[in-house]
Amino acid sequence: MPRTHLRLVGRLSLLLALGAGLLGCGPARPAASSSAAAVLFGETSRIRGFDPVKAGDFATALAVGRIYEGLLQYAYRERPYRLEPLLATALPELAADGLTYTFRVRPGIYFQDDPCFRASGGRGRELTAEDFVYSILRVADQKNASTGYWAFQGRIVGLDEFRAASGLARPTDYSQRVSGLRALDRYTLSITLTQPYPQLLWVLTMPYAAAVPREAVDFYGRECVNHPVGTGPFILQSWRPNYRLEYARNPQWAARGRAEFDPLTAEPLPRLDGLVEYVIADDTTKWMMFLEGHLDRLGAIARDNWEAVLTPDRRLRQDLTARGIRLSAHPTLEIYYIGFNMDDPLVGTNRLLRQALTCAFNTQSWLAFYNQRVLRPRGPIPPALMRAAEGPERFPFDLERARRLLAQAGYAQGLDPRTGRRLQLTLDLAAADSAEVRQSTELIVDFMDKIGVIIRPCYNNKPAFFDKIERRQAQMFRLSWSADYPDAQNFLQLFYSANASPGPNRTNYSNPEFDALYE
Repeated sequence: MPRTHLRLVGRLSLLLALGAGLLGCGPARPAASSSAAAVLFGETSRIRGFDPVKAGDFATALAVGRIYEGLLQYAYRERPYRLEPLLATALPELAADGLTYTFRVRPGIYFQDDPCFRASGGRGRELTAEDFVYSILRVADQKNASTGYWAFQGRIVGLDEFRAASGLARPTDYSQRVSGLRALDRYTLSITLTQPYPQLLWVLTMPYAAAVPREAVDFYGRECVNHPVGTGPFILQSWRPNYRLEYARNPQWAARGRAEFDPLTAEPLPRLDGLVEYVIADDTTKWMMFLEGHLDRLGAIARDNWEAVLTPDRRLRQDLTARGIRLSAHPTLEIYYIGFNMDDPLVGTNRLLRQALTCAFNTQSWLAFYNQRVLRPRGPIPPALMRAAEGPERFPFDLERARRLLAQAGYAQGLDPRTGRRLQLTLDLAAADSAEVRQSTELIVDFMDKIGVIIRPCYNNKPAFFDKIERRQAQMFRLSWSADYPDAQNFLQLFYSANASPGPNRTNYSNPEFDALYE
């Protein structure tokens, strides 16, 4: 049976933030927001819009989560992770058979004011259980090409049948009854599973399960991706794609039935009047803007800035501490990998070729390039979720073995017998403007050059990159997976054949033996 070989690394995330004493110091900020209490962020990723059904990448999910809400959320800062109600009044009641979950939706929760609510003159209406039924059906609707149906596929009674019908009906009939997904009354939601699925509650914290009002989708049509209408603490003030996003405090959030407080300070939430996020591809530019006070928060520290930020023992440099800058360091539940498209007629059908490329990957050089910020896990599951496998690694870095495997694959000395020239493979990447991505890609090119294989990098902006992968058009690609929830199953499902693109199984890996074990 075909197998995919992935070279995986975990990541140590390091975040920088200005201390309160520095927020008003330094050069005057640009006129980024009408709110004096807005916090300015610098990010490298471009979002794909604000529709929860498309929240399949980290940047988009983060943007959606500022505006939309679901039934459940994680208890703030608690470890081990614990769930608590958000738009539900409590955790659900579970029937004795372990299949039916009953949620009570909080009364008095309102969507933000928006012109889509024509019946009330633009005043936001109250959230109901029916909104959750509609929102999950939108994820199932084939016409929406959601990146998140994998989370519900085969799980809810009648939902797969609705999905099949949605591919035929024009428009999709959302009045079609799904027996496993029902609003029993205005505030009661019932979900019945096909079989026990303990991860369901984790799934309901994800943006895919957030409440979307039907009025917004009907009013804006395809443009609803640019006009988010949620119940959350922020509303979208303005969006200049690939440049700047501005969020403002939702004025109705606390006024209409909300009483949320910071668990550490007991201050009412949200504590900020707004958020402004700049898309800054160049790490040096972002770093300089942060140092000059134009940004309040910086994400992961770029490789080239490592020595300017940290001492050899990984402490924040004294000169930065003196300026009120704080450092947050923590391991992430995330893996990075090079994926082979198993539908590709060249790499997908030649296991020995994939093994050769894997053995040519110099892990130690990769770790050194990233200043030891990345970890080498022994499999696709982060060490925090599962103990590392014991025994020798199956495909460690070994150039001699890589060359032997390459010859067995039909490409002795890297030569393609069809052309008599060196074998060329294409590696697709996002973050086209990132110097770090380009530098690390050059390292991969060098790794493969040592066995005679030419890697041709193809740089894309993020939306184009994901579009290519979801259409199964990439031959090889660099990608990451951040945990949707703290469960090893969330990483194992990356290899489940039913989750093939546009689902999370981006490599389109298919192995009946694995599928049977997974199920």
